[in-house]
Amino acid sequence: MEFRHEVKHLINSSDRIALRQRLRAVMQPDPHAIGGRYKIRSLYFDTPEDRALWEKLDGVNNREKFRIRYYNGDLSFICLEKKSKRSNLGSKDGALLTPEEAQAIVDGRLAWMIDSDKPLVQELYAKMVNESLRPKTIVDYTREPFIYPAGGVRVTIDYDIRSGLGCTDFLNPDCLTVPVTDAVLLEVKWDAYLPDCVKAAVALENRGGGAFSKYAACRIYG
Repeated sequence: MEFRHEVKHLINSSDRIALRQRLRAVMQPDPHAIGGRYKIRSLYFDTPEDRALWEKLDGVNNREKFRIRYYNGDLSFICLEKKSKRSNLGSKDGALLTPEEAQAIVDGRLAWMIDSDKPLVQELYAKMVNESLRPKTIVDYTREPFIYPAGGVRVTIDYDIRSGLGCTDFLNPDCLTVPVTDAVLLEVKWDAYLPDCVKAAVALENRGGGAFSKYAACRIYG
């Protein structure tokens, strides 16, 4: 599992407009974005005692979380992901799921997972059985992504963050989500180094790196 640098900055809507112009000047738009953006829907998992939530809020350095995610309402590409954090380093492991497999996980029909040829599915199975890991809430948001091939740099701006509350029917496009914050999140990720032109583009006065979790924000109502 390879780790990369990850830094988050909590910004506002005015910052977002300014950054968009700067980033377009020095970076490429993500080729998967439509009109420069895409919608993300994630279903996050947690234990009955909310371990993933509290580890994030308490600033635990070594932690992980599981989620299932798809983009722009497209159910032909659903990905199970495990996000691992080690201080300011992060890594992500993924495995594709069919809609039927994703729904089976949500419904608690788990027996098929033990025979999966995907190690991450087997790992999720073990944690659902041994640690009672279960789907907890939907997180919806809009993302504007930019890439810079040198250094493996990726910059994203996330906003319109919405919560599915207790709803875990995340394959249903009519599942109700509600706004939980007007925060805008700038995230900068890179492998070997962060080029000076990107560093200058994302620099904002009085905006230091900080901790912000879309999942934690979407758990505000429980």
